[in-house]
Amino acid sequence: MPHSSASDHPSGDARAPVPERRPVQLEAHGDVRVDDWFWLRDKDDPAVLAHLSAENAYTEAVMEGTTGLQTTLFDEIVARIEETDLSVPVRKGPWYYYGRTKEGSNYGIHCRRPAVGGGEVGGDGVETEGKAGGGDGEAREGEQVILDENLLAGGHGYFAVGNLAVSPDHEWLVYSTDTSGGERYTMRFRELSTGAESPESLEDTSYGVAWASDNATVFYVRVDEAMRPYQLWCHRVGTDPSTDVRVHEEADDRFYLGVGRTKDDQFILCGLDSKVTSEVRALPADDPQGEFMVIEPRRQGIEYSVDHDRGDPNGGRDSRFLIVTNDGAEDFRLMEAPDRAPGRAQWREVIPARPGVRLDGVDPFADHLVVFEREGGETRIRVIDASTGASTPISQPESPSTVWGGANPEYDSTTLRYEYTSLTTPRSVYDLDLQTGEAVLRKRQPVLGGFDPSRYRTERRWAVAEDGADIPISLVYRPDLVPPPGAGHEGSGGSADAGSSAGAPCLLYGYGSYEASIDPTFSSLRLSLLDRGFIFAIAHIRGGGEMGRRWYEDGKFVAKPNTFTDFVACARSLVAAGWTSPDRLVARGGSAGGLLMGAVANLAPELFRAIVAEVPFVDCLTTILDETLPLTVLEWEEWGNPVEDPEIYSVIKSYSPYDNVCSVDSAGEPVRYPDILATAGLSDPRVGFWEPAKWVARLRAANPENKVLLKTELGAGHGGPSGRYDAWKDEAFVYAFILDALGLTERTPSS
Repeated sequence: MPHSSASDHPSGDARAPVPERRPVQLEAHGDVRVDDWFWLRDKDDPAVLAHLSAENAYTEAVMEGTTGLQTTLFDEIVARIEETDLSVPVRKGPWYYYGRTKEGSNYGIHCRRPAVGGGEVGGDGVETEGKAGGGDGEAREGEQVILDENLLAGGHGYFAVGNLAVSPDHEWLVYSTDTSGGERYTMRFRELSTGAESPESLEDTSYGVAWASDNATVFYVRVDEAMRPYQLWCHRVGTDPSTDVRVHEEADDRFYLGVGRTKDDQFILCGLDSKVTSEVRALPADDPQGEFMVIEPRRQGIEYSVDHDRGDPNGGRDSRFLIVTNDGAEDFRLMEAPDRAPGRAQWREVIPARPGVRLDGVDPFADHLVVFEREGGETRIRVIDASTGASTPISQPESPSTVWGGANPEYDSTTLRYEYTSLTTPRSVYDLDLQTGEAVLRKRQPVLGGFDPSRYRTERRWAVAEDGADIPISLVYRPDLVPPPGAGHEGSGGSADAGSSAGAPCLLYGYGSYEASIDPTFSSLRLSLLDRGFIFAIAHIRGGGEMGRRWYEDGKFVAKPNTFTDFVACARSLVAAGWTSPDRLVARGGSAGGLLMGAVANLAPELFRAIVAEVPFVDCLTTILDETLPLTVLEWEEWGNPVEDPEIYSVIKSYSPYDNVCSVDSAGEPVRYPDILATAGLSDPRVGFWEPAKWVARLRAANPENKVLLKTELGAGHGGPSGRYDAWKDEAFVYAFILDALGLTERTPSS
């Protein structure tokens, strides 16, 4: 495949960094691998930071010719966004809680105001201002700013809020912050009536926090050296943290710990979960010094999640735990249990398992039960009347589309807040009257600049995998710029002529791990590509959860290679159908989706013109063999344990991107990889920065003609830049790389 672009030969004397080779032998199960760049994982070696800085300088030099394009793209992105904006208020008790953003500010402002007077209110007291629009984002009468992230961010290069929770009496705020990207948070407490901070701070906390009903006791989570949330602690506001009580420590390295309150505020729940096994413990929220009771002891392979329904004693409905579980149901079913004796022997089925329907969760209300499901690769919501059992689905106007539950903190509410989007419809907030079934649009994400959703088309196509499985693909494009080549059900064996220029430029996105579903959602940023005649496509490959639990099972352990061949099948299907061609096709994925990018680059380098691999998990075999690295043991139930299982070792080695970089093909010809942009975060606790750094070095060593760039955030972690303007600049950079790789830097967006 011919490879050329404006920045293949950057101006000046820019040369790709060449890290020193320091060979290390890695042996397992009698197999020996030689890793020339193992040393790049040592952050304390001055040569490592020097190399990463050199890589950044090289990337900047190579991309210098796109600087003007990056600015243009950034300006386009910002011009579509309502920079000063307001979220739809959510009522909790006597307050409306909401968030604001201000033009020029990187971070959000968390606010509240009394839920009395001041404007028209809709169902359940939700104000209708900004309905279907943007709102001006300015302070409202009676507003109280409870947390301004911009003030806390100060001069930090990175800033993130981990937890944010108001006490039941609305007098205290607990919040946690991270200024490195390492995801170790510092927790603090603020008295909302005065704005004064309690003097103590809690270090090395993680996600998850729960207030007890006394408005003074907080349960929180700490992480160990491997970044595993493993301890539950109890703190009383205003006291010395050294007197905090450790409530539970999880000894099994496969399990991670979380904490929260039930919807009806009756219980504190401590969740203990591995990738495939669950155990939940419950404590009455009004008895913070009491003992947690186990709902059901852990059993390998059995997962369950819990909420509580306080019932209606006058209506003959007892209080109960609601339990969503895969016990006896591959795609999960709903059970109930009395809250005084919730063990498995007392469970009674409420919603049975149904073929082809995945039960994702439930949300209890006083008089209704809201059920979240997926079927045929799409999400849906059903409402069940608690007194009659009548079930009503919420209609979705498009397919493919995505719907999910919004903020619904009030158990006694008669209104369901839910959100809807598609690849052509911006994120939309609705309130559904649970008694009448009437849905009211409260707000639709504003898109400035004359955006007209009718100019874009979304559809679902299917590819056929190597083993005959049907793989869904979601597409969005502008039909005036991309004439559809025709509908049909294309196989994976179609011709993919590397020299063909048929079809449109296409960005194909994929993930395919952890049962995570990449559902179709709108992005105003993406319009910069669509308006330049691009197709955006999502490959819903196995290993994800789009098509139910079996979809996930068929893309993990020894079946993991299905994830990669599915993505290749989707790409070949789009080419064979005439939507695009290899010289116009770009692949993108991040984290485990970055592993996907590395694997498909090895499987079918001729099929893609360029690849964007963000924080890619590309040295997966070495990492999963190393029990000292963060989260490794947790990962064994996702990928398999190559330390103990030779078969798993062999399977992971067969697809590990770093271990399978090729210099010549089966015919002895040099392998030219697609142009690759890899990113990393120096503080990333999930994917070590050295993984993409080593991968880039090996790709260049395999063939000096490979154009490979590495961009490392030296002050951030797994999620990249934390500020919204920095994130938009980062996306403009990625888009500029894509356009440059396709030779489309001069293409302008069509109005």
